[in-house]
Amino acid sequence: METIWLKNPLAMYTGNDEDARGGIVIQGDKVIELISLGHEPSHKIDTVIDASQHVVTPGLVNAHHHFYQTLTRAYPDALNKELFHWLKTLYPVWAGLDEEMMSLATEVALVEMMMSGCTTASDHHYLIPTGLEHAIDLQVEVANKLAVRAIFTRGSMSLGEDEGGLPPRHTIQTEQTIIDDSLRLIRNYHQRGDGAMIQLALAPCSPFSVTTELMKETARIAKTENVMVHTHLCETIDEEDFCLERFGLRPVDYLEDVGWLNHRTWLAHGIHFNEEEIARLGKANVGICHCPSSNMMLASGICRNKELEAAGVNVGLGVDGSASNDGSNLINEVRMALYIQRLRYGSANVSHFDALRWATSGSAKAMGRDDFGTLEVGKQADIAMFKLDDIRFSGSHDPLAALILCGAYQADRVMVAGQWRVHDGHVLGVDLEQLLSKHRNAAKRLARKAQALM
Repeated sequence: METIWLKNPLAMYTGNDEDARGGIVIQGDKVIELISLGHEPSHKIDTVIDASQHVVTPGLVNAHHHFYQTLTRAYPDALNKELFHWLKTLYPVWAGLDEEMMSLATEVALVEMMMSGCTTASDHHYLIPTGLEHAIDLQVEVANKLAVRAIFTRGSMSLGEDEGGLPPRHTIQTEQTIIDDSLRLIRNYHQRGDGAMIQLALAPCSPFSVTTELMKETARIAKTENVMVHTHLCETIDEEDFCLERFGLRPVDYLEDVGWLNHRTWLAHGIHFNEEEIARLGKANVGICHCPSSNMMLASGICRNKELEAAGVNVGLGVDGSASNDGSNLINEVRMALYIQRLRYGSANVSHFDALRWATSGSAKAMGRDDFGTLEVGKQADIAMFKLDDIRFSGSHDPLAALILCGAYQADRVMVAGQWRVHDGHVLGVDLEQLLSKHRNAAKRLARKAQALM
């Protein structure tokens, strides 16, 4: 196995307090040594990479996304709406997804994520119309081709609007279909142990789109199969009102009632919790994915990151869907997280170190992973390297702070499991021009299908 020394970085964020100003040593898929400034590695080195022009961080970890939404960015009919109305506008559009669209949307999302320094991406795909029953299989195929780490959550919707839910009838599946496919996907693709590249989780979309029975059965399967579960929760006040009206329970009470209040659960958004609920979530070791850009775009609110972390919740970061962000750039999301959290807590109480933690170890822990997210001996060699040679960084002094404050947008190099996947800002093995041409055509075709049904 080749032994690589990333030598003397301009700045390094390891995610812990260890001195690694002299760089790090990688062998195979793991970090094997951290080097203090002025010291030499104790291992025999095959390749030395001069990192003196790079800010080095753990690979960024995205804990919530909807890859298919790259096909409906800035969609005219969905502009200037809040969550429920936004969803009702886009559900009929997304019902037109086909396999080619799904594959292209997944590849564009993953490529965009990798270019921004992301090495592990989670996707929540819950919309499976007729003809797209193998959506997750297609996503696994794309992730394997790109050699990126991915956690695919088999989403679901079973409560149609004719039964009091939000999605239209033609976008939902029966509970038995969902259960059978969930078990199939876990048994076909879920990898276990350190270094797993593909994992599956189960992810009913939200309390307003699935039945109570499906939530309970999902919890049972997750416990039996030892996999994580994921859903949207407490994103808006409308959702809280829905839960009170339909179940007679606040969302966190509902979560406990259906068997989800435990360490296998991570939630997207998690904005509207009270103090007692935050304490319960922390005690149960639930994870929360903060989605700042989406929450600003849909005016949903601001996640209470500091209180959640103080209670013991693992807080991570996600870009959310590319129709409510409207991008898939995780290093940009780190900046958004820093600023929106400062808006809540004050500029002296939230630092760029907090935002980087949410985007690395916070996301990893929220999704039940402790083998990446920091640069430590024995951890996976998932690494992002950024240059500060763009005009936006001119005149900056603290390189690590500048990475966030000055608005880094693209990684120069990205390593996943010890293998270079991005070099000079380009994802290796991807013809980006050809991919984007196909993706744009697919987006136009999806819009035409929607317009034809109106």
